[in-house]
Amino acid sequence: MSPRGVATPDVRERLFAAAERVLEKGGPGALTSRAVTSEAECAKGLLHTHFAGLDEFVAELCLDRFARTATKAEALSGLVGNGSVAKNLQAVALALLGSGGPAVAGLAMTRPAAALRIREALEAGAPGFAAVQDAIADYLVAELRLGRVAPAVDPQAVALALVGAAHHLLLTSWPGTPDPRTQMTHLVVALVGG
Repeated sequence: MSPRGVATPDVRERLFAAAERVLEKGGPGALTSRAVTSEAECAKGLLHTHFAGLDEFVAELCLDRFARTATKAEALSGLVGNGSVAKNLQAVALALLGSGGPAVAGLAMTRPAAALRIREALEAGAPGFAAVQDAIADYLVAELRLGRVAPAVDPQAVALALVGAAHHLLLTSWPGTPDPRTQMTHLVVALVGG
């Protein structure tokens, strides 16, 4: 545990990672500020020092994870012509579900104030599912031009299907349900081939 009065490095990420572990173990009902700070092994008031409350913390956690996934999707442009198209897409599709994704999305749904803050941020241009969808579509257009994807593949439809399936799986997965990553991996192959 960090001693009182000593700066805690990377506070946001430390608290976010701790929250994901709490969610994975106990689901949305287990997440409290005390559970997060205990898991992070830091002072009990640290979360409230950096966030106005648990709703703001949850919103910022979701927005941070959306931004990370959008960055990963945008990196697809650097993979055009390299590696397997399916494997490149699978990495992004799985990133949508990774890092506590289902549990974090489920948590946001249980906290109306956090859900509102997330929606407002997305409407204001924060990266989210739309940014991921656009990056996937742009990647597939580029791969189509190189002939690495079958001409029948519709980049916009595939992007929508992947992001829509991820959204569905995020909202219907919780601790104890089957791992949604297997379904996403199969979906990518079904949409673009192996």
